[in-house]
Amino acid sequence: MRTRRLTGWGLGAMAAAALALAGCSAEGGTTPEASASAGAPSPATSSAAADPAAAAQLGQAAAALGENSFKITMTSGPGFKLDGMMDAPNGKGTATLHATSDNADVTVKSLLVGQDLYVQVPGLTKAGTWTHVDVARLPEGAEIGLRPGQIDPADTARLLSSTTDVRQTAPGSYAGSLDLTKAAGLSGVDRVTIDKYGDRAQRVPFTAGVDDQGRLSALTIQLPAVDGGQAQPLEVLYTDYGTTVTAERPAASEITEAPDGFYDSLGG
Repeated sequence: MRTRRLTGWGLGAMAAAALALAGCSAEGGTTPEASASAGAPSPATSSAAADPAAAAQLGQAAAALGENSFKITMTSGPGFKLDGMMDAPNGKGTATLHATSDNADVTVKSLLVGQDLYVQVPGLTKAGTWTHVDVARLPEGAEIGLRPGQIDPADTARLLSSTTDVRQTAPGSYAGSLDLTKAAGLSGVDRVTIDKYGDRAQRVPFTAGVDDQGRLSALTIQLPAVDGGQAQPLEVLYTDYGTTVTAERPAASEITEAPDGFYDSLGG
């Protein structure tokens, strides 16, 4: 059995570590699931010049996530899928992540209620309970999906602050590049991973779409391949705006405090 520090993209990192605890890891090619869904823009990019107006429109669409409730679906390869229900105005949300490989199937859950974050991580937390996380103890870059003040697991609004050459490719569709060297710590993108990307980290292609009300509907980031593996684009869908989100604090008997080892596993 082998273990490793949790790195990569948010809750996906925790699931990867849980898989590692089981002696395996999630592998495989990319999944068409998110890109094939309604509202997802084509991955094709345009050679058109950057458009400040387009960048402003996209930024406004992403910022509006903080003013709504919505459903989020994230995928990256066939072994990673996160489903979440977020209510930003009321500071609550839930997320369930499934990570699979040839030998294991791991489910990671998180729950945010106000300033309190609770998680269930197989192999890292006590089964049948919710582990309360001291957010102040989380190391830099250790995004674990939900946290007070940032309940969008993709952290898209802040991530797009590192964009360059944003342009509109069609009505409601945008494309450009992200400079991930300016985004370490956002969405769980750690400095170690960014360093592995090398110069490619400064121009990572992305596409994004907005719905007919100007709200963000889709984001696809073409993350580079590292360590000889296959590239695993991160694909995010935002749907069901205005949905009712049910997120209740667990009963006291169901809550345990995260041990020191939990924070150590996150790189603390």
